[in-house]
Amino acid sequence: MAAIVDVEKCNGCETCVEECPSEAIEMANEKAGINAETCVDCGACVDACPSEAISME
Repeated sequence: MAAIVDVEKCNGCETCVEECPSEAIEMANEKAGINAETCVDCGACVDACPSEAISME
């Protein structure tokens, strides 16, 4: 189960990038993107996102 970013909600604050222990999140066009291959499904980004743009699926 990898984290998913709703790019419509993402405000580009990069808080999730700082919180990700596996460095699976990168910014592109001022939006977060999650690499499912390196994501460890910890949910740290979900809890950290102030705009509630990240969920686990």
